[in-house]
Amino acid sequence: MMTDTQAATPTLCRLQLGSELRQIRLKRGLTSTQVVQKLLWSPSKLTRLETGENATVEPADVMALCQIYGVGEEIAAQLKEYAAVTKLKREWWQATAFRPLLNPGNRALFGMESSASAVHTYQSEYVPGLLQTPDYVRVIHRHANYDRSDEEIDNMVELRITRQGVFHRKPPLRYAAILGESVIRRQVGGRPVMKAQLAHIIEAASAPNVTVQVIPFEIGVHRGMNGAFSTFRFRDDFALKPIVHLEHLADHWVLRREADVELYENAFNELQAMAPGPEDSLKLIKNVMEEL
Repeated sequence: MMTDTQAATPTLCRLQLGSELRQIRLKRGLTSTQVVQKLLWSPSKLTRLETGENATVEPADVMALCQIYGVGEEIAAQLKEYAAVTKLKREWWQATAFRPLLNPGNRALFGMESSASAVHTYQSEYVPGLLQTPDYVRVIHRHANYDRSDEEIDNMVELRITRQGVFHRKPPLRYAAILGESVIRRQVGGRPVMKAQLAHIIEAASAPNVTVQVIPFEIGVHRGMNGAFSTFRFRDDFALKPIVHLEHLADHWVLRREADVELYENAFNELQAMAPGPEDSLKLIKNVMEEL
């Protein structure tokens, strides 16, 4: 068990730790207010710990909670191990060149992405980050970040491409993407850039762990029209519930409430059923390439 924990990402350990501590608190019949009053903590400290939002977790804080909750030695040791991983290991995006480019929303997304066992994503406006080519990334960032230097743009491109390492880890991320037809027809960067981007999607979709489908215009109205979203599922040995991620121009949102997650998972399943299968979807992408 300890070996598995030490091999996990800090984000995965933070999420698992927070989830287990919250479940233990609820089983003990304690409110968050009762706990923070006993420890003289601010309410936000316990909330952030239980939702896995802190970059690191102090083992001493975990032990203090375990004492209040009356947790046995074996479970307490495991919880402390989770906290230790957050202190001793660094995530890949904490590299010096990347840190100035990130906000809390980015860090939350990258943490979930690197820790998830499976990601389902729907995108209606642009190619999802995990499928983008360097030239496509550069065009997007040039339009979105006019005040960035050439060096910063280069680092942003490297950051986006480094994210794609989740496809090459062991085991690789299981990834299913559904794209609105406008994604493959919008000429981001002009014909050569877009043609190369579409070829890259086709190549990526040849891997057994990657599935790409396209929602054609002719489908008409569908639930994805409300906006892009991604759902994240985690390792079976870490009993974490799925999480939804929403990203907009100004911020990112993470949804954990069971009813919200179910809503988005059902929407993705509906889109999968409506869209042509992966083989027919790749044929559509090839047809668009030929038009270019």
